[in-house]
Amino acid sequence: MSKLVIVESPTKVKSIKKYLGSDYEVMASMGHIRDLPKSKLGIDVENNFKLQYINMPEKKELIKSLKAAAEKSDSVLLATDPDREGEAISWHLAQILSLDMNDKNRVTFNEITKSGVTAGIKQPRALDLDLVDAQQARRALDRIVGYKLSPFLWKKVKGGLSAGRVQSVALKLIVDREREIEKFVSEEFWSVDAKLSANKATFDAKLYGFADGKKLDTIKNKESANSIVDELKNAEYTVSSVKKGKRHKQPAPPFITSTLQQEASRRYNFTGQKTMRIAQQLYEGIDVPSYGVTGLITYMRTDSLRISDEARSLGNDFIKKTYGDKYLPEKPNYYKTKSGAQDAHEAIRPTIITLTPALAKDSLTADQYKLYKIIWERFIASLMSPCVQNTVNVDIVAGNYLFKASGYKVDFDGFTVLYVEGKDDETNDNISQLPDMSKGDLLKLKKLVPNQHFTQPPARYTEPTLIKALDENGIGRPSTYAPIISNILQRTYIEREKKSLKPTALGTVVSDLIGEHFKSIVDVKFTAGFEKKLDKIGLGEANWTKIINEFYGDFDALYQKAENSLNGKHLKVPDEETDIVCDKCGRKMVVKNGRFGKFLACPGYPECKNTKPVPEDEVKQPCPKCGAKLVKRISKKGKKFYGCSNYPNCDFAAPGVPTGELCKECGGYMISGIRGRKYCINSECPTRKKTANKDDE
Repeated sequence: MSKLVIVESPTKVKSIKKYLGSDYEVMASMGHIRDLPKSKLGIDVENNFKLQYINMPEKKELIKSLKAAAEKSDSVLLATDPDREGEAISWHLAQILSLDMNDKNRVTFNEITKSGVTAGIKQPRALDLDLVDAQQARRALDRIVGYKLSPFLWKKVKGGLSAGRVQSVALKLIVDREREIEKFVSEEFWSVDAKLSANKATFDAKLYGFADGKKLDTIKNKESANSIVDELKNAEYTVSSVKKGKRHKQPAPPFITSTLQQEASRRYNFTGQKTMRIAQQLYEGIDVPSYGVTGLITYMRTDSLRISDEARSLGNDFIKKTYGDKYLPEKPNYYKTKSGAQDAHEAIRPTIITLTPALAKDSLTADQYKLYKIIWERFIASLMSPCVQNTVNVDIVAGNYLFKASGYKVDFDGFTVLYVEGKDDETNDNISQLPDMSKGDLLKLKKLVPNQHFTQPPARYTEPTLIKALDENGIGRPSTYAPIISNILQRTYIEREKKSLKPTALGTVVSDLIGEHFKSIVDVKFTAGFEKKLDKIGLGEANWTKIINEFYGDFDALYQKAENSLNGKHLKVPDEETDIVCDKCGRKMVVKNGRFGKFLACPGYPECKNTKPVPEDEVKQPCPKCGAKLVKRISKKGKKFYGCSNYPNCDFAAPGVPTGELCKECGGYMISGIRGRKYCINSECPTRKKTANKDDE
């Protein structure tokens, strides 16, 4: 053994070893090997904020092995991940292994392929200490905030809580949005649509305004809408203008970390953490027949839209061969990376352009395939020609009023032959194709439809829209979005309601407390400004200890002021009252959070100790026993079942949803189980034995 290469993850070891050959030994650090102590702050604020690192106790044997391997080697190459965190891990390794910081012992691999590893190993460099300082600054900031604010919350709210520099901002965004929703006053308004026909084809037109082109004021009630309908019933509907044009719809750029998380959430309901875990697997290496173990995508923690010339050329060749020359634009598509983004890596793209999702499918798990498919398709589509649509806008005069109709027809599908980006909302901006019409044409009125609407409050954040908001506001880094959301969910500061993120009573109390006494910590602009300062440290344009010193002075003053103003005070988290009445004392039960999740408890505790499981979503099928509503519940053992909402007056419960049918064999209730298979609820029914035997076969 002459050269030791140290990577972060053990899953990379086999593939990198294969590419480098017998002259190299490859070992994994398994992530960080040093960190700040858990038992204390670990930052000497009196000594220029020196961070007091210790070897992680659980890595004792690994460190011993790494030292032994390094001593036997002629040289050591540090090949941890190509980002700030990876640079810091390499720096810690260099410290432990007593490596010279000026030596060129740092290598990076943007992709775990033969060409990527070979290119990286040929370009060793010295450790980037500016990047290390940027990571240390972030670690110090997060440590100071966490270690000061968390005990503050324990004393003022309850034990076991935590606060974080960036997570507190994310929580505030969710709380503020909920308050906007609560304060929103919905207003009624109406629209009028006309169903018209031309050349035997029916289409819809919307009332826009008056015949002179002036826009109509909001129709506020049914009476006003019906009045307009009455005026228009016997009117003549004449085409006053037809405007035709072309619209070029451009493809979305290749993925960066934040957009990959957003799209995977929209399409597959993946959490950010799940997306990053699967992307890590695709990056580190998959065993694909005829390719061996190889990384399938480039590094997945990036906010750069840059694409290498080689990848672009290979992508263009694939498009030409598969779709033809017309699917390549006259001028190549180049995408501008947003200001302040790190441009060390390319966008997320496939490493082997010709390895289509169909060819890779048998080598991937179902989730790996889903993620690889959108990464591959998005990259190829980003190089392709725009979708060209023939548009038509028609103005129609009826009496004193003006209707408008719009439509389009795809003239050339372009990139949409392969991929179309998902959307955060459910609205569909696609407008139907219109029949051929010319100015002066008389149209036949089929129907006038007045429609009632209500103004809608702003939507709650979903995981993709929250990630988008954090990204657009410059809060945190792409690699931190997934753990931020996961953390505030685990702390029960927020909860999922279908796909939406909703603050809990606890989350609202915590956010308000921090917002009142540590305003700058949850200020979006302040937090984004600190991200820019961290970027400057990484570029060698700022001193990290100076920036931390400035922050600490202001933060400590706020902390002391908060301690004094809340001395001896304790904030109560309000209980969430339900409409479910305690069957023992008649009080309305409240929702509590326990060790195994939410449960219902009587507010009369300790006089009344009654508890119940929280009923889940109502089921459309009524209780077959008493006709009341059925709800989905969780048993003490964590099993799902369907029970009557009228419990304990009705004791119906079943592992599946009742179908409304009775068993022909024994008269028991039929229920729907896995994959919709119907079976009798009666475990002694002969049909159950037949079904079981069939399943065994």
